[in-house]
Amino acid sequence: MVRLTVCFLVAFAALGSFTSEAAVRRPLNIIPWRLTTVNGFSWSNCDAKSLPGKINSLSVSPDPINIPGDVSLSAVLSTKVPVASPLKITISAEKELLGEWIKVPCIDNLGSCSYDDACDILDSLIQPGQECPEPLRTYGLPCRCPFKAGSYSLPGTTIKIPNLSLPSWLATGNYRLTGVMSHGDEEIGCAKFTFSLESSSSWWW
Repeated sequence: MVRLTVCFLVAFAALGSFTSEAAVRRPLNIIPWRLTTVNGFSWSNCDAKSLPGKINSLSVSPDPINIPGDVSLSAVLSTKVPVASPLKITISAEKELLGEWIKVPCIDNLGSCSYDDACDILDSLIQPGQECPEPLRTYGLPCRCPFKAGSYSLPGTTIKIPNLSLPSWLATGNYRLTGVMSHGDEEIGCAKFTFSLESSSSWWW
């Protein structure tokens, strides 16, 4: 949802870029709200079972994140197996409503959505022959499938987050996301994220 889009790093970074671009686009017949802050971001790998891909460390600051604004990001991610197309990513998104967690439907590529091949998304964002974007290029991190088995480290990097808009039904509240990355019948990695969003009506822009 926010531009939070190498193996795990590129897969989730690409998905972040993809969903952020979808958020910037204003869905028809839905009044957009301007996203102002992201609060209480936290993460974890899904469970103790041994999956080949995992997040070893991930740091995001400040808290809250002001939008627009600067975000400091560092991460170490690893995979014990090569990752190639088709690389499926399935997102389960829930929003807290009256003390209950309600599943958010997939609308305009936002919410509980499945992306059949993150490699295709990467190719659409970064054309063949084009250099990898910063900060991946600076640290020699790949940005296209396939990805070799190994560990990928992104040192502390500052990313500028531009103005973002969300449909009103996603504008404000507490959220939790579960992202599963798989290739064929093999689940490669799974991570959970929690955060809160605050937004203001676009009528006040």
